[in-house]
Amino acid sequence: MRIVAVSTSARKGEKKINQPQVTLVANHGVEGDVHADGTHRQLSLLAMEDIEYMRSMGADVHPGDFAENITTEGVELYTCPLGTRFTIGDDIELVLTQIGKECHMGCAIRQQVGDCIMPRRGVFCRILKGGVVRPGDSFRISFRPQVLPTA
Repeated sequence: MRIVAVSTSARKGEKKINQPQVTLVANHGVEGDVHADGTHRQLSLLAMEDIEYMRSMGADVHPGDFAENITTEGVELYTCPLGTRFTIGDDIELVLTQIGKECHMGCAIRQQVGDCIMPRRGVFCRILKGGVVRPGDSFRISFRPQVLPTA
């Protein structure tokens, strides 16, 4: 599992621009990103596998196009339960706080292909321990809570 891309944007409602590196600030967000606000949605992630799925539907999309800060490879993020912890590199620690989001109706991707994956498969995390993230850094699940079956 690894980081494919890191991205930021200066204004809401725009695709994010891929960067050579970003700095994650604990309990705040991505330095220089418009969405950094200290809420439970400090960092957005989407799997490259989900971007590939949208490409298979005819969308000309790339990392950052779904307004995700970090694009990963090798893990189905949306299948992880809330409370899952991730580690980037040796030191950066994240905790999964939300799966999916409400998509605004003017979404260019939805208009292009009739669907958008971010509302179902994009995830959000709080940053427990920050640091610098670059494409190619390792990404792993460091703790996965046990989910008890419902009756």
